[in-house]
Amino acid sequence: MGADIPGINTSFNLTHNDSSRISSTGAAFSGFVMVILAVLMVTLVVVVVVGNALVILAFIVDKSLRNQSNYFFLNLAISDFLVGAFCIPVYIPYILTGRWMFGRGLCKLWLVVDYLLCTASVFNIVLISYDRFLSVTRAVTYRAQQSMTSLAVWKMVAVWVLAFLLYGPAIIFWEFVVGSSNVPDDECFAEFYYTWYFLLCASTFEFFSPFISVAFFNLSIYQNIRRRNKNRAIHMKERGSQPQPQGSSVFFVKTRKVCSGEPAAAVASAMVEVDDQFPSSSCPSHHTFVPKKKKGGGSGKRRSAGSHSRGAGSGARGSAAKRITQHSRLSRDKKIAKSLAIIVCIFGVCWAPYTLLMIIRAACRGHCVDYHWYEITFWLLWLNSAINPFLYPLCHGSFKRAFIKILCPKRQSVQPQIVTES
Repeated sequence: MGADIPGINTSFNLTHNDSSRISSTGAAFSGFVMVILAVLMVTLVVVVVVGNALVILAFIVDKSLRNQSNYFFLNLAISDFLVGAFCIPVYIPYILTGRWMFGRGLCKLWLVVDYLLCTASVFNIVLISYDRFLSVTRAVTYRAQQSMTSLAVWKMVAVWVLAFLLYGPAIIFWEFVVGSSNVPDDECFAEFYYTWYFLLCASTFEFFSPFISVAFFNLSIYQNIRRRNKNRAIHMKERGSQPQPQGSSVFFVKTRKVCSGEPAAAVASAMVEVDDQFPSSSCPSHHTFVPKKKKGGGSGKRRSAGSHSRGAGSGARGSAAKRITQHSRLSRDKKIAKSLAIIVCIFGVCWAPYTLLMIIRAACRGHCVDYHWYEITFWLLWLNSAINPFLYPLCHGSFKRAFIKILCPKRQSVQPQIVTES
């Protein structure tokens, strides 16, 4: 988070009692460089605001997104949206001019909001990872709780409360506890900027513990999928010698969720795929299995086989349907693992450099880490808020469909029909 950075145009000197003295030295950028930086920063603001606003709007437009797991993505989008709408725009004139021009009151507000939003983003990623962990490792219990929206809301509120408690009280009351403020009038940074032991403790809760947690959840999901893959391979090998029923072939039908206002004909539309072709979306979908009768002169044989043949065929179809359902869930869980791995990796890349440099810089009071490297690391935090909205359509088919519905309202996907007997 960039809120704890003294102005880029300041130099630091230590007195005999190890306290810091901050003195302004004027503008550090030429006119051309300042224009380039301003364009890049404004572009980042636009991407963050528009991207996360699109995610929020998707929840308003598409009711199918309103399940427990996707509410956590909404919570993350809200925090990222506010980063682009408030934190970055307020910081832009500060970094370009080297002077804080908005007064002490707005400085405190900006610090509290910036730390709150960045910390809430981290906690939201942990919550999303934990939710995905439950959906894969404890699927039965997880599906039973999907309709409990109030539980998801409580978790979302807890994220904001814990995020505020981590830094908020320290930002507001630090100078009153210490007895004085070390922040000049034309600067804006947290009073604990050089208190390395506080930063180390806070970073343990803000980055190290969350990163270990999401790594554990992701590893557990991977091991669960690997074990199920192995079990499925053994199961398929055992059934490989059994002959396939000749009376019918099982088809996989994926029905789409429709709104109550759609015509009845639309409800019957579905997509039919043969046997082992399955949807790759990480979101659960509704599935139906329908047998398709063979064409030709086999009807006489089927009639002569009697009820025993029909019962055997029905049992085979039921067994095949069960295998297809298991394969579908496995495919969904693989998609969950991949999307979660992408989010976790980007989270680590964006947060690890800042966290480490923040602690090191505080310990050596700004003399062992060049300021520009530190500046780059905390801009990575805000860049993470711009990346997250692009991860949703790449990793989740439900978000992709919602985005298409918003951006291309006239684009209508072709609705295939259920295969019927001829």
